[in-house]
Amino acid sequence: MKGLYDNEMKLEFSSKTSNEAFARIAVAAFVSQLDPTIDELSDIKTAVSEAVTNSIIHGYGEDSDGIVKIEAKIFLNTVQIEISDNGKGIEDVEMAMRPLYTSKPDLERSGMGFTIMESFMDEIKVESALGLGTKVFLKKKITPKTNEEELKDDVSQNAENYINQNIENRQSNISEDLEKIKNDIKNILEA
Repeated sequence: MKGLYDNEMKLEFSSKTSNEAFARIAVAAFVSQLDPTIDELSDIKTAVSEAVTNSIIHGYGEDSDGIVKIEAKIFLNTVQIEISDNGKGIEDVEMAMRPLYTSKPDLERSGMGFTIMESFMDEIKVESALGLGTKVFLKKKITPKTNEEELKDDVSQNAENYINQNIENRQSNISEDLEKIKNDIKNILEA
């Protein structure tokens, strides 16, 4: 695939709360090709989880069926993620993005979804129209590993290989020694 992006993926799934984890893991698997840190990957998973949950709970409601769409694109060391629905839409995006604002206080929602997304991603943008749905755009730059970090990874891998090889050699030597001892005992008993 030749194009503007280094790689991209599209995903659609039913607006069921059970699919939130699937969406988070699918995006994390896609982003993993950039070799993010655990913290970077966790940030992305959390932001995606919040956006998908908003689509399911607020866009469609827990009792209605709809489709949530995710498009993720990678360009250089940056991942761009778009989560969209064709649900109810947001009446006042600015109000919805305020910390602690929730349109569903009866569901014990904290109203921190957009705030969490903003804190974990480099950029967030929300577009919404009543009756047409909502799109949440998330963007995060993944810090490339330095040569020193790559060298540490190589050294770590080489050390692990060395240890595993030594363990295998020692196990082999122990087996040979046990066989010699068995033969010596057998020879003594036969004499």
